[in-house]
Amino acid sequence: MSINDLFTSALKPVNLGLDMFADDLRAQGVEPVLMDWTPPGGGDPEMISALGRLERPGVAEKIDAANQVALERILSSQPFLEGFGQAIDTVPGMTAKTILHAGPPIEFTRMSGPMQGAVTGALVFEGLAGDLDEAFELAASGEIDFSPCHEHQSVGSMAGVTSASMWVHRVVNRTHGNTAYTNLSEQLSKILRFGANDQSVIDRLNWMRDVFGPVLAGAMELNADGIDLRLMLSQALHMGDEAHNRNVAGTTLLIQALAPYILETDFTTKEKREVFDFVASSDYFSGPTWMVAAKASMDAANGIEHSTVVTTMARNGVDFGIRVSGTGDQWFTGPAQQVVGPMFAGYTPADSGLDMGDSAITETFGIGGFAMAAAPAIVALVGGTVEEAMGYSRTMNAITTGNNPNITIPALDFMGVPSGIDVRKVMETGILPIINTAIAHKDPGIGMIGAGITHPPVGAFRDALTALADRIA
Repeated sequence: MSINDLFTSALKPVNLGLDMFADDLRAQGVEPVLMDWTPPGGGDPEMISALGRLERPGVAEKIDAANQVALERILSSQPFLEGFGQAIDTVPGMTAKTILHAGPPIEFTRMSGPMQGAVTGALVFEGLAGDLDEAFELAASGEIDFSPCHEHQSVGSMAGVTSASMWVHRVVNRTHGNTAYTNLSEQLSKILRFGANDQSVIDRLNWMRDVFGPVLAGAMELNADGIDLRLMLSQALHMGDEAHNRNVAGTTLLIQALAPYILETDFTTKEKREVFDFVASSDYFSGPTWMVAAKASMDAANGIEHSTVVTTMARNGVDFGIRVSGTGDQWFTGPAQQVVGPMFAGYTPADSGLDMGDSAITETFGIGGFAMAAAPAIVALVGGTVEEAMGYSRTMNAITTGNNPNITIPALDFMGVPSGIDVRKVMETGILPIINTAIAHKDPGIGMIGAGITHPPVGAFRDALTALADRIA
């Protein structure tokens, strides 16, 4: 169209802001063009002031330079699976009476129902309590040391509860030298990480302690090279995973890499068969592996002065917390949100607990909800449409520092996954990170009842932005 054609074509007003203005135009027979726009900082004068201070030329230059350093550390990370060990011997700071949990710090009495269920189940599993009632009393007594997984170089799915006898992955970031840990997948929906804690759950944990963990550890002892998780993750996305809630390809690739070494171990044929059958029982076997790979990558970007890149997003069913590179280990929290999505038969949203788990480290890294365009089939689990899934991945570019060329999305012309969430961009655009996740029942002892989509509370980003502005500008 030439510029002269503009004078003969129909004019359309552009509506920014309140929809009521567009409604008034329609009432007069005019169809406006709607723009999805919100004022910076949500129109909050304090946020606008904080953003303004961070946008001063000298300050902004330091922030942009620091964010490029953070992004480069994320992109250059090479997480390798190097082994498995029991938490008591492997995880920094673990003791016989330590219980690690997902999300920011929280005391037992404030924990959600499913997290309390997981804690009491773990205490029975460890032999520290004879039954669940005794475990509840012990947990509330002050004798147990509760601590976030993230404060021990670890992550934990859903309730995230990790106790001394549980086996964990040991993943080393070979580029930057840091190590991260996470426990093993329990596979089924009625499991400890969702708050279930009956005898069947304890029996499974006992088997994982006595057979599953030792077999995996023995296999990795025979693998001197380790397993390149970045390469495997890239392959999984090209095969239709998003590596948070869809792990069909990732699990196949991981057990394929482990199988020759499992066969070479001295365990019995029966034990090896049990391991293979257990892995085959659910696609989620590799889910924790991608979480810990993301953790190892994001920890490398923490503690960079002036950086506004988010290095942690985690939730415990009560609070949602984020940590930012430029403020180190400081938590910024807001209320955990409702997860919206399909429910299992017999359950309604009223039955669901609030958002929970360290698994949002995947989105913090750039996979999971950020990579849903690579896994359109995920909508069958979390709801929505394929078009929406594609849109989520594109939209996250608006709040991130760059794209990861090592992990790409074929359906978007091999676009690298959006990486390096910038607190400034979240508050400027009003776009919150997208997270897909499972839903646990609000009460202990039941387990998973659905899956869906959620977002962090804006208040956590608001507080982080204020702290950054006070610190930097």
